[in-house]
Amino acid sequence: MADSRTSGEFSLEPVRFSRLSRRGVLLSLSGLQLTSAGIAVAAFVGTLYSVGAEALPWTSPIWGGGLAITWARIAGRPVVEWIPLVITWVLRQAGGQTVFKAKISRPRPAGTLALPGDAARLRQYDDPESGAVMVHDPHHATLTVGCDLLHPSFVLLDPAEQERRIQGWGRVLSTACRSGRIARLQVLERTIPDGGTALVDWWREHGVHDGSWVARVYGELIEQAGPSGERHVSSIALALDMRRAAQAIRRSGGGIRGAAAVLRQEMRTVEAALRAADLHPSPWYDAGSLAVDLRSAYDPAIAPTLERHREIGRSLATAGPVAVTESWGSLRTDSAYHSVLWVSEWPQASVYPGFMSPVILAGGIRRTVSITYEPVRTDRAARELRKRKVEHISDAAQRARMGQIEDAADSAELQDVLQQEADLLSGHGVLRYTGLISVSAPTMDELEAAVAQIQQAAIQSSMETRLLVSQQGQAFAAASLPLARKV
Repeated sequence: MADSRTSGEFSLEPVRFSRLSRRGVLLSLSGLQLTSAGIAVAAFVGTLYSVGAEALPWTSPIWGGGLAITWARIAGRPVVEWIPLVITWVLRQAGGQTVFKAKISRPRPAGTLALPGDAARLRQYDDPESGAVMVHDPHHATLTVGCDLLHPSFVLLDPAEQERRIQGWGRVLSTACRSGRIARLQVLERTIPDGGTALVDWWREHGVHDGSWVARVYGELIEQAGPSGERHVSSIALALDMRRAAQAIRRSGGGIRGAAAVLRQEMRTVEAALRAADLHPSPWYDAGSLAVDLRSAYDPAIAPTLERHREIGRSLATAGPVAVTESWGSLRTDSAYHSVLWVSEWPQASVYPGFMSPVILAGGIRRTVSITYEPVRTDRAARELRKRKVEHISDAAQRARMGQIEDAADSAELQDVLQQEADLLSGHGVLRYTGLISVSAPTMDELEAAVAQIQQAAIQSSMETRLLVSQQGQAFAAASLPLARKV
C-alpha cells in the first residue's frame, strides 16, 4: 500500500492529552478531606464511647458537618477545600491587598517594574550585547526574556504543512527539555486593537498625495478604519532558572551579568529551533517594546494610540497600571475589566491539531490565550512517574481489599502514567503545562457576555474551563503578561 505522505492523501495524526490527576493522599481523598473526615470520625467515636449513643444527636453538628464538608461539592470542588480560599481572600481584603493605586508622587526605584501584587519585585536588566531587556525575579531566581513570533495562520495551511509545523514545534519543546536550565516556556496568542499602523504606512509609501478631494477622503478613511479592527499577535517568553544554571553563571562571571550570558545561550538555541520550525522570531523585546505590552494589557484603550505613536509609552517605569481593584472573580484595571479562566481539563479523547480554533478565532473579544510549559528534568520525571505508578497500584490493591469497584478514571490515569514512562524511556521530555485564558472588556456586562462566549468556545474545543476565584490578580499577570509567570 502506498504511503499517504507520498500519494498526496495526507492525513493528520490525532493527539491525546494526559488527564489531570485527581488522586489524593488516600483513596482519592485530599489532605484537607482526610483531616475533616478524621475529625468527624473522632467526634463520633469519642462521643459514642465516652458518653453513649444518646449524646450523638448533640454532637451531630461536629461529625455531621465534618462528613458533609468532606464529600459535598461546590462548583466541582469539595467544600472543605473552599475554606482556605475564603480565609485567604478575607485576610487579603482586610490587609488592603486587593486594591492597588500607583503612587505618582513617589516614583518607583530605578530598574523596577511598576506592576502590582507580587510582580512588584521584578527588576529589569538591559543586556548590552543582545539589546534585550531581561526581567529578573529575585524571589524565584529567574531571568526572563520574550519576543514576538511571525507565522501564517495555522488553520489555513494544508494538512501536510500543519503536520510538519507540529513536528517542528515538538522539537522546540524537546530543546527546552534537554536544556535543563529553562524554568518555564510561555506561549501567548492574544488579540489587540489594530491601530492601523500597517494601513497608514502603506498609504504613506504608496498613496498619491496630490491634495485632491479623493486623496483627502481616502486618507481620512484609512485613519478611521484602522483602529476599528483587531489583529492576532503571538509571542514567546523564556525564563532561565538561575538555581539550576548556578555553575554556568559562575563560569560566566557571576551575578546578573553571568546569568544574562547564560540566558543568551538559551536564546540562541531556542531561536534556532524556532526558525527550524518556520516560526520567525522578531528581535527580542527591548525596554520600550515590553513597556508597550505591559501598558496595553492593563490599559487596552490606549493600545491603538501606543501603536500609532511609537515614541510614547516606552518607559518601564510608567508601564504599570494606575489603579487595580481585584474582586472574587474579576479584576478591574485602568480602562477594562478582566477575568481569567483556567483550562482545568484538556480534551479527553483524541483530537486533531487546531482543536482550539473556536477559542482562538472567537471574533469581537479581546482575550489572551497563554500556555506555560515547565520542563521536568529526566531523573526527576522518572522518579515522579515511578512514584505515581506505585501509588496507583497500591490504591488499586487497597480498594480491592475493601471490596470497592475499580474506577475507570483511575485506570485511565494509570495508563497515562505508563504511556509517559514509555515516552520518557524513548527519549522524549516531560513537561507540565498550564493553560490560562484572560478575557477583557470595557464594562462588567460585556465581560460577562465575553466570558460566557469563551466558555462555549472552549466546550466546542472539547476543553473544560473554570474561573480562577480569589486569585485574579496573580492569574492575570500569568495569563496576559509575557513574563513567564506562574499561578
